[in-house]
Amino acid sequence: MRNTSRSRWGGVLIGIGLMTAVDEIIFHQLLGWHHFYDGATPALGLLSDGLLHAGEIIALVSGFFVLLELRHQRALHVTFAWAGGFLGAGGFQLFDGTINHKLLRLHQIRYDVPLLPYDIFWNLSAVILILIGLWLLSRARKPILKV
Repeated sequence: MRNTSRSRWGGVLIGIGLMTAVDEIIFHQLLGWHHFYDGATPALGLLSDGLLHAGEIIALVSGFFVLLELRHQRALHVTFAWAGGFLGAGGFQLFDGTINHKLLRLHQIRYDVPLLPYDIFWNLSAVILILIGLWLLSRARKPILKV
């Protein structure tokens, strides 16, 4: 019997880890737009990026081990895992865009530019990822009719 809950949660962990990696690699390292915490010295900003990267690795490895164990037990539900991946990625991005950027003000997407277009794109893309995850979840829950 396939384990839908663990499949979904393994996917969520991988989705969170992947979206964190995209954020960390593209916006923190390649573009250099911000650090995870921009409220102090550059050295502290770099340390905060390292801690974020460590959390990303923990999420990715944990999610892969959950899915690997389920696959070994022949209990992996692939569609639930994909749904969880999209939900995790979108959930992380929406949390980052609303809580980290606006509520806690740990960092902004960019500095010295009008933020509204960046905020709209960031949070809209998060909502799109979540909607894809919800669509996959609803599709996975529908019983398959055998003819």
